[in-house]
Amino acid sequence: MAERISEREAEVLAALGSRLSNAQIANRLHVSVRTVESHVSSLLRKYGVPDRWALAELARSEAPDPGRVVGLPASGTTFVGRGAERAEVMAALAEARLVTLLGPGGVGKTRLAAMVAADAGALFPSGGAFVDLVPVREGFVARAVATALGVTEGSHQPLPDAVAARLGTGRSLLLLDNCEHVIDEAAAFAERILAACPGVRVLVTSRERLGVPGERSVPISPLPGSDAETLFHDRALAADPLFVAAPEVIADLCARLDGVPLAIELAAARGASLGATGLLAALEDALRLLSGGRGGDERHRSLRAVLSWSHDLLDEEEKALFRRLAVFAGAFDLDAAVAVGGDRAGVADLLGRLVDKSLVVHLRGRPGRWRLLETVRAFARAQLSAAGEEDEIGARHLRWAAAAASGLRGRLGDPAWRDDFDAMAADLRSALASPRSPCEVTHRLASALARLTFARRHLLESFAHYRTAAAVAPDAVSAAVDLRAGAGCAHVSTTSNQHVFELLLEAAEQARRAGDQRGRAIDLARAVETACRFPEAFDTDVSRERLHGLLGDAEEAAGRGDHSDDPEVAACLAVARAWLDGPDRGAPDAESALAALAAVRATADPVLISSGLCAAATAALRAGRLREANRITRERLELLPSMDRDDPYCAPEICNTYGRACVYAIMAGDLPGGMAAARAGMDDDLLRDTHITASRLVQPLALTGRFRDAIGNAERMWDQWERAGRPAPLWMLPAVCTTVLACGMLGEAEPVALWRARAGEVAGGALATAAVAVFVDARLAVHDGRFDDAGALVRQALAVGTPLDPYLAYARAAGAELAVAAGLPEAAELLASASPFAEENGWAAACLARARWRLDGDRDELARALEGWERLDAQAERDCTRALPARAR
Repeated sequence: MAERISEREAEVLAALGSRLSNAQIANRLHVSVRTVESHVSSLLRKYGVPDRWALAELARSEAPDPGRVVGLPASGTTFVGRGAERAEVMAALAEARLVTLLGPGGVGKTRLAAMVAADAGALFPSGGAFVDLVPVREGFVARAVATALGVTEGSHQPLPDAVAARLGTGRSLLLLDNCEHVIDEAAAFAERILAACPGVRVLVTSRERLGVPGERSVPISPLPGSDAETLFHDRALAADPLFVAAPEVIADLCARLDGVPLAIELAAARGASLGATGLLAALEDALRLLSGGRGGDERHRSLRAVLSWSHDLLDEEEKALFRRLAVFAGAFDLDAAVAVGGDRAGVADLLGRLVDKSLVVHLRGRPGRWRLLETVRAFARAQLSAAGEEDEIGARHLRWAAAAASGLRGRLGDPAWRDDFDAMAADLRSALASPRSPCEVTHRLASALARLTFARRHLLESFAHYRTAAAVAPDAVSAAVDLRAGAGCAHVSTTSNQHVFELLLEAAEQARRAGDQRGRAIDLARAVETACRFPEAFDTDVSRERLHGLLGDAEEAAGRGDHSDDPEVAACLAVARAWLDGPDRGAPDAESALAALAAVRATADPVLISSGLCAAATAALRAGRLREANRITRERLELLPSMDRDDPYCAPEICNTYGRACVYAIMAGDLPGGMAAARAGMDDDLLRDTHITASRLVQPLALTGRFRDAIGNAERMWDQWERAGRPAPLWMLPAVCTTVLACGMLGEAEPVALWRARAGEVAGGALATAAVAVFVDARLAVHDGRFDDAGALVRQALAVGTPLDPYLAYARAAGAELAVAAGLPEAAELLASASPFAEENGWAAACLARARWRLDGDRDELARALEGWERLDAQAERDCTRALPARAR
């Protein structure tokens, strides 16, 4: 049995999830740093993970006690036999990373796998998850695993990558139950996870092998005679405590049932009404009807016989409800059963009777939910088809799904909505995918499901549902609404803003068809804004002529509909005009940006206000006013709490604000602001803790002297990047280079070499011209007192970079200080040439003040440097600066 964590360890784990340092945790808990270190070491051992960052991930995902596999089905009955099989599966898991329990339906694979998972906790300190794939449609295997693990997609982060990041390098167990109907997808998913997560074992139950290299198969046979008889007797006593039968009759019964556990349990449930002799006679009759040879299908024949016989013993009301429940792909509650089955009181009574007869399972631990086992459901579906009720019950199921999804959509503010959605999601998807003619009900379900999956952070799925909703919309107005929401979703779920642009144009066309000139004007303006503001993610270029034409159409629509004075229409037009009038894509016109800012402030829409602020900040940045750009972007951050995280309309501004806030803070030398923005972005479930968001945190950590934290985050960033398939890496260069800085300031030669090599890999030949790399080299040369190549390095530092390079000011300031420290004859001149950078960058200002003290010995400059480092919370730079006078003596 895996060890549990103590109350104090739980507190430390929660603090790690908030990314506190050991010193901060010690202060919070009023203990020593050494005590915190001891608790961290204990947690690493218990969870079997490599570092504190993995513990932080566990904390953020509400980790259970070490070794606990979440989602294991609870059972109210005893587990009989299977001792040899349990030992065999445990041994297989110790030797192989993928183990598949093979056997026919009803043989007991799921129950055995669940028992093994419960037994194996000590082998998997990082825990794991049981994933029921019975209700899962093709294309949703990764989604089912993610839901079981509590994982959601981040912006532009594929779901399998998010799952791999969650499982990480810890030792964990993933149990995929009933894979046969999604066998290819399950195999591909298992193979990807095994490749990305070396500590993961996958246990599968299926009627066929996955066919993945390294797979170990364990065939599961029916129960042998004595175990089968014990099972029958146990279940018969559960149905009737006074049940008595001769051992030879029970043995005969179990032999005729071929030792199949499900068949035995169904038969035993009838023991109270028929007695053992009656059961045997009824079973003989049922088997005779299904006779036809006793070959390889013999076990299925006995199970079908028991199902058929059990069904025949039902009264007509029980039969009707039983077959109608087959429409549910997963578990259902009483409201759902009533929706397909009849009046509430009658259905509640019938459900109880079907549970007593073991044809319906009442889920323990989930009050008020029931389900049919898949083998039983397949039989019930056949009965539904034979009764000619498939269309009628399918329509009822669709109406229930639309009503249930709409009800959940109205409860998005209720913390319990997620659990309720997860419980019914498979059926909502199944109802939407049913082959029926589109209607208003279909649209209502698609639209609600799109919003729910977005709020649940199933972003790609949400995008697909919005497209479906627009396609089946009963009118143009509804289609336009769905397309607008789909555009917001596409911005954070796909890698191409071409989708966003085209969806907005489609929405504008639907608005035109509906006679909605206001909506058309806004849609066209937003399409122009998208093309000009986010040009980097377009598949094909959109000409300026076309964009001018679209904006002209938007202005014409606003005038035609008499909406010119509408604040929101005016704001959208002004923002689009600001970006379109700029000298380049991504660069707004400064004067138009000011007009746009005035226009958006006249609205009460935080999204519009943020878009106007973005234009103003970008214009300020382009003009070299870095502090102003940073200040404006902080105002955008302050708007974020007022934006609805469950509304796709807000998503682009949320994601863009965090990204710009981190970059602009670095450019202005606002290290505390950059750190706060990076942490907030990682904590926001729209972005999540990914290699992208981690890269933003590494930089201020390194620049403020939190070197160990910077290196730890960088290692996690690199690991997540590799798990994501090593996508285009150039954006990681600042984080990788500042990790070189952290390792170098600590004097650790081997890590410096490692991260320098990684920087070269990321830069792809551009390292020598990267301002951040030259800055790091110059700063480390000063720190280490290495001045042999100072002249060349200084010239490089004063030549690299462009006006919009985030590390231009750092390179110039570090190069000037190196010139002074190395005693270059032109040091004073170089220092003067770098001085203008101090006006717009706090780090450069402090560094240059320190350099002036080095040059002139002016104590006021030393004080300014110390004051600057304190203001930036740059601990290492402050300490280095304080030590300089003593060294000079």
